[in-house]
Order: sequence, then C-alpha cells, then structure tokens
Amino acid sequence: MTRHASFKKVVRRHAEQTGQRYTEALTDLEGLGARMDHMPAADRLLAHLRDRYEIDATAATKLSPHATYVFRIDRNDGDPWIARAFHPARPRAGAEGDAAILRFLERHDYPAERLAVDDAVSDFDGSSVLVTRFVEGEPLPKGSEIALMGDLLGRLHALPYDESASRPGGAVGDDPSREGAPRQDLLAALSFLDAVDTKVSAAHRQRFEQLRDQVRAADDGHGLPEALLHGCLLASPDHVVVTGQGPAAIHWMGSGRGPRLADFAYLMWGTWLNEEEIDAGVNAYRRHVELTDEELDRLEAVMRMRPLYLMAYTYRRHVERHHDGGAEVDWKWFNPEYIHAAAAATRAAFRR
Repeated sequence: MTRHASFKKVVRRHAEQTGQRYTEALTDLEGLGARMDHMPAADRLLAHLRDRYEIDATAATKLSPHATYVFRIDRNDGDPWIARAFHPARPRAGAEGDAAILRFLERHDYPAERLAVDDAVSDFDGSSVLVTRFVEGEPLPKGSEIALMGDLLGRLHALPYDESASRPGGAVGDDPSREGAPRQDLLAALSFLDAVDTKVSAAHRQRFEQLRDQVRAADDGHGLPEALLHGCLLASPDHVVVTGQGPAAIHWMGSGRGPRLADFAYLMWGTWLNEEEIDAGVNAYRRHVELTDEELDRLEAVMRMRPLYLMAYTYRRHVERHHDGGAEVDWKWFNPEYIHAAAAATRAAFRR
C-alpha cells in the first residue's frame, strides 16, 4: 500500500471515530500544523491597539515561548496591558466568552486578571484580540504551590452557576478547533496522533497504537458534578502569579462549565507524590468543595486524560521535527504507574 493510500485509510478511520465527514477529517489532519502555530506581528498589533483604544502603546513583548500570541503592552499613558492575539481559526465568540467569564469573576471578587477596558475584544488581521490588565507579581513560592492552587481551584468550583459563564470548558485549547469540554482534548490528541500515523515506523507501531487506544478509551469525566473550570490551573507562572493581595489566576482561554474533577485531577497529577503537598492541596480544596464517592472512584481514570493529551502532543511534535518514526520519543508525560500512585495518594488524603 502506498503512503498516499495509507493516509486515506487513516483519514477514513479518523472520520469514523470522531463523527466527521471525510472532508472534515481531512481538513482536521492536514490543517493541524497551521492551526497550532501562530505568531502575530508585534508592530502591527501595537498599531492596532493604538488606533482601537487611542492609547500611547510603546512596546509589545512576548511573555512566553509557549504562548507566542500573548504580549505585554507597555504604555506611556498608563499601566501595562496584556494582549492576546488569538489564531484566526479561533472564532471571535471564543474571545468574547473569555471576556464574559472574566466579568463574572470580577463580580464575585475572584482573584484573577481583569479586563483592561469594557470593550475588551477587537478584530485584528482576521483574528480576535483580548486585552486585560497586566498582573504584576511573582511566581508561586516553593513548597506551598499546591496548597495555594488547591485553594484557588476550590474557590472557583464553589462559585454559583451563572448563565454568562456557562459555555463548555475544560479543554486546554491549543488547537482552536478543539475548544470546549474536556472531551475536546481527547479528540485533539487523536488528531495529533493520526496526523503522523503514516510516519511511524514498523518498529514503533505497537506502542503508538497502544497510546492511540488509550486516548480513545479515556474517561473525560462526563456525567460527574460540574462547576466553572479554569481548564489549565497547574502550578506554573503561565497560569498563576502572586500579587500583594495573594495568588491570582491568569490565562482563561480553556475556562467554562465542565466536570470539576478534570481540573482537580490535573492539579494533583502535578504533585509528584509529595505527601505533604498532596495533603495540603486536598485540605485547601475541600475547604470549599467536597468530592463525591463517584468522583474519587473515577479519579485515576480522569487523571489520565491530560497526560494522554500532552503525550500525543509531544509525539506529533517529535515525529514532525525529527523524522525518526518515533524512535526517540520522550514518554515522560504519560506514566500509568505514576498516575495510579498519585490518584491513590490523593484518595487516601481525602479519607484521612
């Protein structure tokens, strides 16, 4: 079978397993690289913000090598802003939804970034831009990260339901066509793997197929109690900074209504079996939210979801860059033994 014929077979399978038509699945896989890479021009963004908001913006500086669309905007006429110039594939409704959730959080005095202006979403070069106030602060202090994050997450999950903050959320949203509920992370992961399927060598085919099967079978938390999710609240300076008033959560692109366990499981996955941190994170979270027995029973299965996403993301990126058929893929993101131990330790902390 030729490489072309093999790819057509992969597309047909991808269409069947994702509920897409063949042409949709083909676009999904062939357009993946373009959707994942977005580097807006800083000078054009500055000009847009000056014109749109009549501000004296002087510099646009990228803040993270991972989020190339996020800029700090320095001004002569006021405090800095953050501008997120999203990929054109992300509908404006996505940015408007981010703004609605930030307004909801401000109404409830939740510690998060705030919109820079009332009309915080604008159109720029075929994409949407969201402007927020720059949050001046420091990284989380070593040794207390999980406790602070557990408290932030518990407070978020305890907020009352509000229609203005009810869009589906919980997926990380690296692929703008896969935003929404946590299941979208699994569909994105399937796309990452299927996009490089024909490039995987025979020697590494079995392990690749095992990873793919685990993505397809993963528990997305459907049917569990829901809350407003952040979507990516891990102990990282890309997601939380500590201000003079305490920690504040930033980067709300993945936020929305979804199974609260998806957020909590991801946080506890990052404890690396430190018993003190696990206890501190659990105790801080349960001051606001008490998980149900079903949530504790499904904790390990749901905890596997984001590591599987990260593993699929890493697999695709490695094969595309190194052209080695998967020979030297770093499998650190998905370790079933570690996930089993982390979930067991978290359940034990709830029962102490």
